[in-house]
Amino acid sequence: MAAVGDLQFEEFGNAAATAAENPGATTISIEGPGESPTHQAGLPRGSGGEEDDELLGNDDSDKTEVFDRIKGSLLPIPGKNFVRLYIRSNPDLYGPFWICATLVFAIAISGNLSNFLIHLGEKTYHYVPEFRKVSIAATIIYAYAWLVPLALWGFLMWRNSKVMNIVSYSFLEIVCVYGYSLFIYIPTAVLWIIPQKAVRWILVMIALGVSGSVLAMTFWPAVREDNRRIALATIVTIVLLHTLLSVGCLAYFFDAPEMDHLPTATAAPNQTVAAAKAS
Repeated sequence: MAAVGDLQFEEFGNAAATAAENPGATTISIEGPGESPTHQAGLPRGSGGEEDDELLGNDDSDKTEVFDRIKGSLLPIPGKNFVRLYIRSNPDLYGPFWICATLVFAIAISGNLSNFLIHLGEKTYHYVPEFRKVSIAATIIYAYAWLVPLALWGFLMWRNSKVMNIVSYSFLEIVCVYGYSLFIYIPTAVLWIIPQKAVRWILVMIALGVSGSVLAMTFWPAVREDNRRIALATIVTIVLLHTLLSVGCLAYFFDAPEMDHLPTATAAPNQTVAAAKAS
């Protein structure tokens, strides 16, 4: 027994010496049957680098969580809170940022392509790519995804100071909810290329119903303990702003009439009439 104890003490001393020589080395502790193994990295868990990685989603597990949140935004569950079910006080900016960026290019490219297909075959039409649509779409999408959550967060904080037992969300949680709720508009914007207004409006109603349900079911628990009128007005305002975004994007980028080629077509008859009068 004394020999075994000396051997264990010697192994412990060697391990301690190795850890002292390599402070950044990764060590794995083997626990008992009822305990889970823990992974101890060289940097503490609360270091600034790891907090940035968790926020931006630079880890494989975080990317898996992003995909789960995307699926949750596409399949809202009645009676389930998106924040409690998927965010769990661990909001990320990785998903919302890239969802908004992808949506910007999807709207701008699809809008240009839709305009090209509508006027395809017209002799008087000359296609010119409208790169300004990218900047306009970026301004609209990112302003909505950040300014509306900021206003909503401020409103909820104000009501939380007035009324007890109101569910409160952090600003990043609200940004996360709004960012993921926009994901369904990416495939919708691609399908908006179809030059049929009825199809486009059906698509926008479907996207609005899915994403609007995510927002309504998420923020209703935060205001339902408030005054009834204020609670209903808050949810209605959230849905109306979301409707304005979707309908506005459809109307501006896809349904706006392009009049650039019309003056060329109408100039010829006027010139013919003027020539006839002169003769």
